Amino acid sequence: MNQIDVTVGLPGLRGTDHIGFTVPNLQQAVDFFVNVIGCEPFYELGPFSAADNWMNEHLNVRHDAVMKRLKFLRCKSGSNFEIFEYQSSDQNSQQPKNSDVGGHHLAFYVDDMDSAVSYLKSKGIQVLGDPTHSKNASAGQRWVYFLSPWGMQLELVSYPEGKAYEKETDQRLWHPVHPEQ
Repeated sequence: MNQIDVTVGLPGLRGTDHIGFTVPNLQQAVDFFVNVIGCEPFYELGPFSAADNWMNEHLNVRHDAVMKRLKFLRCKSGSNFEIFEYQSSDQNSQQPKNSDVGGHHLAFYVDDMDSAVSYLKSKGIQVLGDPTHSKNASAGQRWVYFLSPWGMQLELVSYPEGKAYEKETDQRLWHPVHPEQ
């Protein structure tokens, strides 16, 4: 059994509190994540700007950037989302690809891959290909990518019988059935 050295890393670390990302239209994003994905909306803040260099110093954006609005959502038993809508003179409006530096995707665990894919298609969501069966350490997992209405990359993933790596170690990645592991 592999042991985790609890003396390494951030003191008191418990896990991921939220994932923050910027979207072109906050209302469109909230509607999508609430009404299609099934997240629960919480509070909204904004607008926020600063006359000095606060935005650059604290958020690493241009000093004249405006955070128009942000909204917190909770997505079942996973991480919370902090969704931003910014306005900035140097804003890049192109959605990064997975292969770009800073590229990313959000993956949603589902119990029934085929039902989830059918549901997304019924909502007019672009699903990229058919679900793929993983190999090697991830064997037992199926996954498929899909796009939000503004082009953000998202993924469905399911491994109801676990993954192959679990036969080699007592350590576990997060799983919705056993989130404490």
